Parts: sequence; C-alpha cells; structure tokens
Amino acid sequence: MFNTISIIGCGLIGSSILRAVSLKNLAKEIKVFDFSKDVSAYLKKENLCQNVTNDIRHCVTDSDLIIIATPLSSYKEIILSIKDNLKNGAILTDTGSVKKEVIKIIHNMNLKNITWIPSHPIAGTEESGPKSGFAEMFENRWCIISPPENCEKNIINNLKSFWEALGSKVKIMSANEHDQILSLTSHLPHAIAYNIVRTVMSVEDKLKQEVIQYSAGGLRDFTRIAASNPLMWRDIFLDNSENIVKEIDNFIQKIEELKKAISDKNGDKLYQIFNSTKDVRKEIIKAGQDTKEPGFGRK
Repeated sequence: MFNTISIIGCGLIGSSILRAVSLKNLAKEIKVFDFSKDVSAYLKKENLCQNVTNDIRHCVTDSDLIIIATPLSSYKEIILSIKDNLKNGAILTDTGSVKKEVIKIIHNMNLKNITWIPSHPIAGTEESGPKSGFAEMFENRWCIISPPENCEKNIINNLKSFWEALGSKVKIMSANEHDQILSLTSHLPHAIAYNIVRTVMSVEDKLKQEVIQYSAGGLRDFTRIAASNPLMWRDIFLDNSENIVKEIDNFIQKIEELKKAISDKNGDKLYQIFNSTKDVRKEIIKAGQDTKEPGFGRK
C-alpha cells in the first residue's frame, strides 16, 4: 500500500496503528519516533518495530505516509521539525480529535509538495501508553477524514484505503462539521464525566471510601471516561473550546430544567424527561456503535 510509513508518537493510538500495519503488512518499512525514551525502549524491547529512531527528521525522510499520533499541543513543534525532510508527494495525516485549529497551523506552515489530510480514528480506551495498544483497535470503528477542498481524489482514496485496511469504516466530512459533531459525541461527555467524578470525590473521606466500594454501574462508567489521558483532553478542550462551551451551556440549561422538576416534585415532568431519552440507546446499538454486551470496544 505504501513503501514507507512513519508514525510520530507511539502511545495508545500510535502503537495500535504500528501493530495493525505490521500485522497486515501494509508497508515495506515502518519507522517510529516518540519523544519519550521509555516508549522507544519499550518498542525495541518488545520488538514492535525494527526502526525506532530518536531523530524525528530521520523518521520522516523518504516516507510516503506520515502519521502524527501525539497530543494536539505538540503539532506545531513536530511540523516545524520535519517540514524540510518531507518527501515530495508524501501524505501527512494525524489522529487528533479536533481539526479546525490544526488546519490553521498547517496552513501557516505553507508546506510544499505534500498533501495534508486530517484523520480521526474514533477508537481507543481509557488506557494510555504503548503497552495498552492492540492491532484490532480499529476494526469496525469509524475513521473521519477531512481533506482540503482542492485535494486530489486519488490521494484521498489512498488514505481512505489505508484506514479501511486497518479495519475502519471511513467517513469524509469537513473539519467544521467534525469538530461540531465530536463536541457532542465525545467532548461534552468527557466534560460531564470529569465533573461527576470531581463531585463524588469532593465528599468527606469516610463517605468517599464507601462511594468507591459500593459504586454502581453509572458511576463506574463515568470513572472510566474520566480516567482518560489528561494532557490529550486538555488540548482537545482548548482547541475546540467554542463548540464545547456552546454545548456545556446547552447542558446547563437541561440540568437546570431537571433540577426544577426535582425541586417541584413534578413527577410528570420527570417522567417526560426520562422517557424522552430511552430510545437513543437502541438507535446507537442499531447503528453498530455499541452492543448489548458490556465492554464493547475494549480488551
């Protein structure tokens, strides 16, 4: 598919891409760079890649596809470091959860003779680091790609075919649409989860231990989400702040409506609120985004 693929950043997502590319023989050569010496040492120790380098410029030289799988705040430094070593005709992509701000960074770099196509594989777990990666992560998961308007169709198809070869279902949409949708499907739920866990953990110590010991499924699910990589989510909230703030305002309005119904002991209103949401779960399962079995998408 590609002669040489370079992966910059080998945490959960990057190492999963590495494993999948190796397993499916999607490149003649794979090169990897990570800022962490511990990550690089782990990749070598586990023999996950024969070409792990501490030189980011060497990592991208002669590569046909370069995948940035690092926190959003590192993109500018990475692209400044590699821009003079990119092969003519190479495809540069990423795995980030926000697109609009990243596109601005790339545009300001004025890169020549390469094609930048943002990607977002909607996959992952609450775990982080290369030890948590697995080759099957992208099977039957969506990957959104957001090519620029003037991008050649055959280049888009090459990247689309790559993600499909990893097992993903691919959807093409604009960066603005992507950021708006993800603010609802991913970013707002994380904002809520972080604050539910913060609220629970603000109780006095004795009660806190009992809450943990007797936690029900609802709290357990929120703690799983709130255990996600804090650096990655800090960057997401900064880069997609406009959309996220809008949806938080919408959420506050809905929670105030619920609070009033509880305060007024308005059973009809409470039933109306609870009844209005129950079919969404069925629709998500029907769309193939979950199953009735617990632990969907996790090892």
